[in-house]
Amino acid sequence: MRLNKIIEGIVVEEVLGTSSESVDISGICFDSRCCSKGNLFVAQKGVASDGHKYIEMAIQNGASAVLCEELPEKRLDATIIKIGDTHSALGLASSNFYGKPSDKIKVVGITGTNGKTTTATLLYRLFTGLGYKCGLLSTIANYIVNKEVSATHTTPDPVQMNRLMSEMVEAGCEYCFMEVSSHSIDQKRTSGVKFTGGLFSNITHDHLDYHKTFAEYIRVKKSFFDQLPADAFALTNIDDRNGMVMLQNCVALKQRYSCQSPAEFNCRIVEKSLDGMLLNIGGKELWTRFIGAHNAYNLLSVFATAKLLGANEEEILIELSKLSTVAGRLEYVKGGSDITAVVDYAHTPDALENVLKTLKDSANGKDIVTVFGCGGNRDKTKRPEMAEVSTKYSDRIIVTSDNPRFEEPEEIIEDIKKGFSPKDLAKTLFITDRREAIRAAIMMASPGSIVLVAGKGHENYQEIKGVKHHFDDKEEITKILRLKD
Repeated sequence: MRLNKIIEGIVVEEVLGTSSESVDISGICFDSRCCSKGNLFVAQKGVASDGHKYIEMAIQNGASAVLCEELPEKRLDATIIKIGDTHSALGLASSNFYGKPSDKIKVVGITGTNGKTTTATLLYRLFTGLGYKCGLLSTIANYIVNKEVSATHTTPDPVQMNRLMSEMVEAGCEYCFMEVSSHSIDQKRTSGVKFTGGLFSNITHDHLDYHKTFAEYIRVKKSFFDQLPADAFALTNIDDRNGMVMLQNCVALKQRYSCQSPAEFNCRIVEKSLDGMLLNIGGKELWTRFIGAHNAYNLLSVFATAKLLGANEEEILIELSKLSTVAGRLEYVKGGSDITAVVDYAHTPDALENVLKTLKDSANGKDIVTVFGCGGNRDKTKRPEMAEVSTKYSDRIIVTSDNPRFEEPEEIIEDIKKGFSPKDLAKTLFITDRREAIRAAIMMASPGSIVLVAGKGHENYQEIKGVKHHFDDKEEITKILRLKD
């Protein structure tokens, strides 16, 4: 594609070299090491490095054009285009290069601290069940109809995102459901994407290592709704204290959902057990295979989104009743010793409390043993908060490693330990090795007990000193339950 077509909509400040109307582009890259012949290199200033330092390397690797915010000091053999914001430009250029795929498919973005993966996945499954071809961009995996594409980030980079959406269009997809992380919003990865709708689940303390303050975290989430077009819908959870904040200054159709207050979409839990819940959604009852108040919110948001997209209410309810849990989200592993192990991705205080409260409410007095840790090089403020939450609902607790990354696991555990009172410490063990922690939890559990292993969910690795080692909570639990049987 000609360069001038790729940069449509981007304000150009200065051009060095051959006119953009005469340059053919074979692809777009933002990592100089991945550039090849005829590529457009987009130089971005990132958290860890500045792409402007690698412009010459990108050209040596074949890039024939560059978008940058600062011109190189020396003349280079390529078309150099100076613009104001390369982060936003990468999304716009990627959209143009792949034929503006989001204009040809209905894209719904789901954002919030917790529930993004479950909600996006359930929407994908529901609309697939209704007979539509759909795409999914999520933490666990990306899907083009039924073709799985591995996911490396909650929200893909703009080049990959638009390439995947263009493949969805080619495959005949009518809908794309995608998680929109706060990092991706802040880094403008969704620039150039036309959203049909946006959904807000909730917001609690997380990612403060990146955003620094909770106020900034809220501002970034809100900016996603600020940018929705007037012909889109904005659906928010008004039971979250910042739910209505998301709709301030939003020009899209404003819609609300709630399990506590009057709203356009309402839900009430009628009955609950460890096997599922009977819900009343909009005056109609249905049995679901999900448990927990947080899942009542997830299912209500799925119902509301489907309605806003024009699906038939009766058909939506039928499909909702068929849906089952998402991998690593309250996923059960049972053994013959009458111990129920539960794997969940909960890695924030709010998410852990939701899961533990759900298990406690449905456990009928059964003991709960909780295994959890906290990720390294991430928000440290939540570590003692996770400890406080665990003690409220657990009979025994084992604190262990999550993904320590470049931190020492023992130092992370010391941060968590600050959240325990002397009384709480009496029912808590500290076992750095995650495999041994899981083994200890199951071995100490009595018949009928519930063992929650939280923090990693669907992840099948443990990241230590920059290296990902294979580790799957579900696999480990299954092995140990067999030994105990």
